[in-house]
Amino acid sequence: MLSPDKAESIVESLVERGIRAGATAADALYAGNGSSSVQVRLGDLEDVSRSEGEEIGLRLFVGQRSATAASSDLSDEALTVLVERCLAMAKEAPEDPYAGLAPSEQLHRGDLPGLDVHDEREPEPAELRVRAIEAEIAALAVAGVTNSSGAGASASASTIALATSGGFSGAYRTTGHGCSAGVIAGEGGAMQRDHAWHSAHHLGDLEDAAEIGRRAGERAVARLNPKRPKPGKYPILFDPRVSSTLLGHFSSAISGSSIARKTSFLPDKLDAEVFATGVTIVDDPLRKRGLRSRPFDGEGVEVARRELVSNGVLNSWIAESASARQLGIKPTGHAARGVGGAPAAAPSNLYLVAGSRSREELLNAFPEAVLIIELIGQGVNGVTGDYSRGAVGFMVRGGEIAEPVSEITIASNLIQMFATLKPGSDLEFRRGIDAPTVLIPEMTVGAA
Repeated sequence: MLSPDKAESIVESLVERGIRAGATAADALYAGNGSSSVQVRLGDLEDVSRSEGEEIGLRLFVGQRSATAASSDLSDEALTVLVERCLAMAKEAPEDPYAGLAPSEQLHRGDLPGLDVHDEREPEPAELRVRAIEAEIAALAVAGVTNSSGAGASASASTIALATSGGFSGAYRTTGHGCSAGVIAGEGGAMQRDHAWHSAHHLGDLEDAAEIGRRAGERAVARLNPKRPKPGKYPILFDPRVSSTLLGHFSSAISGSSIARKTSFLPDKLDAEVFATGVTIVDDPLRKRGLRSRPFDGEGVEVARRELVSNGVLNSWIAESASARQLGIKPTGHAARGVGGAPAAAPSNLYLVAGSRSREELLNAFPEAVLIIELIGQGVNGVTGDYSRGAVGFMVRGGEIAEPVSEITIASNLIQMFATLKPGSDLEFRRGIDAPTVLIPEMTVGAA
């Protein structure tokens, strides 16, 4: 894996080669990574792994034609061949009236913002093993836990560098630390499984391994002896473990490509009230130590904190250059890409702003409700918004969590769900997409 300085130098050089070879525009992306992980089960070491890899991708334009090629060989000879092949492919590609680099005036200029996403410390495998064992011991110590699915700890580092012929060049490095545990509770056909995990850029931000293990054990035991509720309409509470999935459906629906292709259930909702009054949704790529923080997007466009939804009103699509041109708007700084493909729009640190009502108040909002902790399947229609997914959770009565429920489906339509959604006050930043407990006042519950 190259240093950021060397990675930036090589992508700049590759762009220059592409232009000298005859391309009218070019960009190049380098991605290098290294990771170590340790897996244990029942106290025994199951796996110790170390991997390193790097790739570089080149995108060349010949007028409105373009092609992308990638290589894991960074030698001078290999890069010469990469340029030749990519240019030949671009000349044969069909014309695309929306193809092209990001507008020069929107590219990031000057020093990159400090995001504090790099930790100098790299733990040794022995330290990772200790962390994994601590998590598993704590999980197995929970009364009712009968077996382990295993526990793990990991550390990783990545270097990203991007250069474009439009005048952008930049590179940065990130690190990651993680810990997880999975266990089984009960015996025979009554067994239930659950897990817990946490990840962070800095080791000092990583949750204590014993706490992760304890939570995995408690979750598995809580799921023992599930029932099936009577089918009907219920208020549904989405636990933070799953409430962020609603934001995933939302971000897909407002992506520039979905809007341009008319494959979204929100095609005419810009500047309209999509969510309930009081709901705010933010995308913040510049949050310090955020898991998806980035100093520039996948096209070199300057990024900034955006309120995608303010007081229930949809303010903006998210679009990379190609879909932005189709929609007649400017790129929004949401381009994401791998080395081998064209950019697409994706959020960074996306979150639903905490509401004023506590989780306890939401649990008490109705005499009877269902709290969802796990979703199963992909039963969401991105064009109509129809929503039907298998689910696992708990009944809630009088504000108290009661018996577990499983083998159920919850169904509604995302348009109606968004319009009535009520966020709790228990927001925590633990993932790339975060949301507090969410209440949907009415959904249909049936047997799976």
